[in-house]
Amino acid sequence: MSVNVREINNPNVKPSFKGVKWIIAGIAAIFLAANSFTIVPAGNTGVTLTLGEVSSTPLSEGFHLKAPFIQSVEKMSNKIQVFEAKATAVSRDLQTVNSEIAVNYRLISDKSPDMYKNVGVEYSTILVSPVVQECMKSATAKYNAEQLITERETVSTEVKSALDEKLNGYGIYIEKFNIVNFDFSAEFNNAIEAKQVAEQNLLKTKTEQEQAKVIAKTDAEKKVIAANAEAEAILAQAQAQADANKLLEESLSGKVIAYEQIQKWNGVMPKVTGKDGGLLIDVDIDESSAAAAQAD
Repeated sequence: MSVNVREINNPNVKPSFKGVKWIIAGIAAIFLAANSFTIVPAGNTGVTLTLGEVSSTPLSEGFHLKAPFIQSVEKMSNKIQVFEAKATAVSRDLQTVNSEIAVNYRLISDKSPDMYKNVGVEYSTILVSPVVQECMKSATAKYNAEQLITERETVSTEVKSALDEKLNGYGIYIEKFNIVNFDFSAEFNNAIEAKQVAEQNLLKTKTEQEQAKVIAKTDAEKKVIAANAEAEAILAQAQAQADANKLLEESLSGKVIAYEQIQKWNGVMPKVTGKDGGLLIDVDIDESSAAAAQAD
């Protein structure tokens, strides 16, 4: 911009502000344009505020126009979020239970305006956290300490159902609920360990007893089998002997017996015989013959 020396030296001539006005107008236009639109990031919903009033129509992802200086847009995340916390509860048998829990949840986009209006952007702290603690205490009170350990999956499912029932109305849906860990008092842990040891010892004793019974039964069965085999052998031997005797008896005849007697005779005549020819009295015939000869 050129400056006339005579205009500067002449006090009656005023300087020109035309260029300054254009600069101010340009800055104002840029500022106005910057406040006339908004961009909602992916995985978020835009909540429009018109002079503080919440619009019931949410803005989807992408570019949107808005009234500058009158409207503002709050971003509400609809991505899966993770809430981790420690919870303290009391079991049915009055054992103190310290647990670590993790909740995966997300806010439904259609419910984003209502959530902002009724709860705000800090709904995780204001709404989710106390409801999780309440449901955890309620579910824990239904089980004794040992069941909480052995039926952890059942407890997790029950807590998730309770969370859905209480939070779905706000537009919060539970994707997953996990009980990361259960922790009990040292006294209870010692009692559980002692019980497990006792059960293991009992199981070991029962197993040894069953094994002893099996061994004894096997030995008894072996003895019975051996006795039966021996009895059958004796019976078979007796039957064989009886069959042999019967066969021998049937094969004997008078001629055979006479033949056997002749074969075994030593040439000496029988001294006394019975009616059937058998020997009855042992009489020395030679001595009687000698006595008769002497008498003659």
